[in-house]
Amino acid sequence: MSDLSSEEEAGEAEAELGEYEGERNPDGERHGRGKASLPNGDKYDGEYKHGLRSGEGTYRFRNGARYTGGYLQNKKHGQGIFFYPDGSKYEGDWVNDQRHGYGKYTYANGDTYTGEWFNDNRHGQGIYVYNDTGSKYIGGWVNGSQEGQAELIHLNHRFKGKFVNGNPVGYGKYIFDIGCEQHGEYIQAEQVK
Repeated sequence: MSDLSSEEEAGEAEAELGEYEGERNPDGERHGRGKASLPNGDKYDGEYKHGLRSGEGTYRFRNGARYTGGYLQNKKHGQGIFFYPDGSKYEGDWVNDQRHGYGKYTYANGDTYTGEWFNDNRHGQGIYVYNDTGSKYIGGWVNGSQEGQAELIHLNHRFKGKFVNGNPVGYGKYIFDIGCEQHGEYIQAEQVK
């Protein structure tokens, strides 16, 4: 059993949460609109419900990252935009602090992925555009890898077929801009070390 009164315990808990300026409910919890400076250097400006980030807000990480969007019980949830320290950005759906649903990720090198997400991975149907070549992968994804029926479109030709773990496999066809097509079966060659 603690020797501290409940009032002192509440003061200690508040100190662990950092400085706060904003609305509170009758129980003294952060509730409504407020701003917080956390002990680790992060900052939050947004809505609270019963002491937790819930509603719309902006969270600025001390490493330069920033998230603006929906929260539910201290976790990113709903629509939001996350700017990463490396210059990449995700704009879309969040569930339980993870990219989940539909969204667009712009990578630091300029590549983009627009499509479905599941548990922080590209998963479902999506389009990946390679910035340096302009090539596009349009099709299925499983746990972050290109998988399923897809079309890989290059500058002067495209491939339609099935992908497994990022590689074409099985029956497919190349279609060239000059009107030629090449049909066949993709077999992964074993590499001799």
